[in-house]
Amino acid sequence: KFLTGHCCKEIRHFLTFMELYQRMKPMERLRIYIDTSVFGGCFDEEFKKPSKALFRAIKAKLATPLISDILIAELARAPQEVQNLLSATLGWGNMERLEASEEALSLQQAYMNAGIVVQKFADDALHVAHATIARADVIVSWNFKHLVNPTQIRSFNGINMTKGYGMIVILSPEDVIMIMEKENEKD
Repeated sequence: KFLTGHCCKEIRHFLTFMELYQRMKPMERLRIYIDTSVFGGCFDEEFKKPSKALFRAIKAKLATPLISDILIAELARAPQEVQNLLSATLGWGNMERLEASEEALSLQQAYMNAGIVVQKFADDALHVAHATIARADVIVSWNFKHLVNPTQIRSFNGINMTKGYGMIVILSPEDVIMIMEKENEKD
């Protein structure tokens, strides 16, 4: 209860960070659900460095990307350079493909019915649903309004728990790279 104050935002973020860090077993690759913003982040000055570092880690097979049909559909409308990055990522051969399912659509609808995400941003809810059902270690995103947001994460996890799913961790690429670097320091 003491972690609900505004001044403790950093502590709550640290606890989420530590939860993911503790989930990792030595020599086990993180299973990372990547949302659309991370692909685009590779071509945005503000987000370029950590986004590219994440994709280098994936290419080096230090992490397993989870790629959903909705991600592919969204990126089909993206600039060519972003589409090229998706093609390269698919070609690295170490990804898990998540196909659309009734289960994912049902969980998406539960998030929307709870008012976590409005219809306009239904794809964000579907990203979380796919990652939840696939038991991703972490969702990686630059979407601080709808995803990388303690209030949103708590709400998604509330629905997940009532529906019998596990909790989901949502972090920025920068945080995930930091976790992976700390894990490598142990070796």
